[in-house]
Amino acid sequence: MNNLTKFKILRPTDEVFEAFVDPSKIGNFWFSSSSERWEQGKIITVKYEEYNAQLEIEIIEIEVSKKIRFRWGANGEGHIVTITLKEVDHSTTIIEILENGFNENEADFVSQLIDNKEGWVFMLSCLKGYLEFGVSNLRGGLVKD
Repeated sequence: MNNLTKFKILRPTDEVFEAFVDPSKIGNFWFSSSSERWEQGKIITVKYEEYNAQLEIEIIEIEVSKKIRFRWGANGEGHIVTITLKEVDHSTTIIEILENGFNENEADFVSQLIDNKEGWVFMLSCLKGYLEFGVSNLRGGLVKD
């Protein structure tokens, strides 16, 4: 089972792509930090300082300004996330995030999907605020109590 989330970002695909892969930019909308530039085959350590959390992601595939595919966790067991960037015109990008690996036989399956969708919509809202309006302090606003 998978979960798909789409957003329109009024910026060129190369700017949207760089926001994800450049460690100096990702902290403006998603993780508080990223250990290094995202490149195919790398294991990246990302942190959420607000939640005192750290995890590794494995970069499976990169197509510059078009696609990023990674696995949550570097142990080969996490969900796979595919971020696809589609150029509408030179100043507009449709971003799609597809997360695969949900088990519909798990008791909390529906809760997992809802929680997952909430996270992606929040992150993409923060990305839109950052790239379109220069707002970089929304990222830590999601409360999970």
